[in-house]
Amino acid sequence: MSLELRIDGLSKTYSNGVRALQNVTLTIPTGMFGLLGPNGAGKSTLMRTIATLQEADAGSILLGDLDVLRRKDEVRRVLGYLPQEFGVYPRVSAEALLDHFAILKGIQNRKERREIVTALLQRTNLFEVRKQNLGTFSGGMRQRFGIAQALLGNPKLIIVDEPTAGLDPGERVRFHNLLAEIGENVIVILSTHIVEDVSDLCSRMAIISHGRVLAQGDPLEAMREVDGKIWRRTIAKDELAAYQREHAVISTRLVSGRTVVHVFSEAQPDVSFEPVPASLADVYFSTLHQAEAA
Repeated sequence: MSLELRIDGLSKTYSNGVRALQNVTLTIPTGMFGLLGPNGAGKSTLMRTIATLQEADAGSILLGDLDVLRRKDEVRRVLGYLPQEFGVYPRVSAEALLDHFAILKGIQNRKERREIVTALLQRTNLFEVRKQNLGTFSGGMRQRFGIAQALLGNPKLIIVDEPTAGLDPGERVRFHNLLAEIGENVIVILSTHIVEDVSDLCSRMAIISHGRVLAQGDPLEAMREVDGKIWRRTIAKDELAAYQREHAVISTRLVSGRTVVHVFSEAQPDVSFEPVPASLADVYFSTLHQAEAA
């Protein structure tokens, strides 16, 4: 029987009046789950609440039968967490710091600990540089070290917050491969504003904005639902404002100095627009656009 994380009616308002979470209800199965939303959408608040680092005002979270909000110590024993700002000690070697984290996780036997640390450094492709100080690591190496510490103690739930922001393309691919391998037997929640991270890795996802869940489900199904409703046109930059007034422009990007707009419409807006196969980015931007319009 595979494990499930059930979030029901979760709400959080900060003392400054910001409603970070508004009645969030999600069911997250075993495997890779993408939580997609713009910066400030409430993703980090949700991640920290699931990771037992923050209280909710209302609602419940269950990991199988385990009450996450009430039995925090038990949750921490089966949790791996890679926060957005994962600070490392620059003058400590990867091997020494991972050993230290293993002690904190309760792995007391020195021989067992050495075997676990070695295995994790090999799994994250850091064994060759295990004696190097973390201050010399690239961004991708630091993120892989972050995953190594998150994997200590065989967690059932792993939370990864904005993991690929700032990684170069090669490091992103290596990181993706590592996450995909991990996500086969445990729940991995990947919180990101980078659509490609979710389309590459996740079989389930949710889109969140202003603390609300706007959509959830299978990314491929979501793409099928908007297929045939996404239209593209190349325009001059000074025409953009007019197009935004007349059409549901969901995204714009520059291609060779020209502005390419994507428009969401049930029918072809006019003959100057061409249909394009829907991507997950189109799903994401059209969902956000419809929520803003509403």
